[in-house]
Amino acid sequence: MHFLLFYDVSEDYLERRVQFRAEHLSLAWEFVDRGNLLLGGALSEPVDQAVLLFHAENPSEVEEFVRRDPYIIHGLVKQWRVREWKTVAGDQAIAPLRP
Repeated sequence: MHFLLFYDVSEDYLERRVQFRAEHLSLAWEFVDRGNLLLGGALSEPVDQAVLLFHAENPSEVEEFVRRDPYIIHGLVKQWRVREWKTVAGDQAIAPLRP
């Protein structure tokens, strides 16, 4: 299954992330290497959210990332949510549908 993890980041996120970014990216690449994290990054103009795309059996695998993320631990993220994404188009779609 695919899951989207949405982060609503704090107003001072850009200034504060510098001290935690290496640790955050290390965690992200750990999940990439495990095959769970497919894409991730902050939205721009304005930088007020981030979105991460996961491939996982259940949302608890995404929640493990959240529990370990220094951006969460140190309050750079005000709120987060996980949503299952029913992908139907593209080479990596979980349930491909073609006309």
